[in-house]
Amino acid sequence: MDLENAKAQMRKGVLELCILAIIDEEEFYPSDIIERLKANDLIVVEGTLYPLLTRLKNDGLLDYTWRESNAGPPRKYFKITDTGRQFLEALTLSWQKLVQSVDQTLQNGNSIKTPFEN
Repeated sequence: MDLENAKAQMRKGVLELCILAIIDEEEFYPSDIIERLKANDLIVVEGTLYPLLTRLKNDGLLDYTWRESNAGPPRKYFKITDTGRQFLEALTLSWQKLVQSVDQTLQNGNSIKTPFEN
């Protein structure tokens, strides 16, 4: 199995959670979301982000507003909806439980120390 592919698949699995968490802070322009993800080693390209943003908007979790730009056409800024915030809270709890379960499994299953251990 290709390690890089496995790591990429894990990152893809948590993108929805990370994007909602970023947008929960304030309205974001897609290229700013990409920069935040890259800063946290969650590399994403526009071709991955835009369809995900569209799906989250169609699901009622995000909305957007158009803002004029000095450098060209108006820009679409995304914001989280109340439904999106509730979904984010539930997804965050689920993520925390999953991380705890995986961490316990790793601790019990082998001698490799996880980053959460002292």
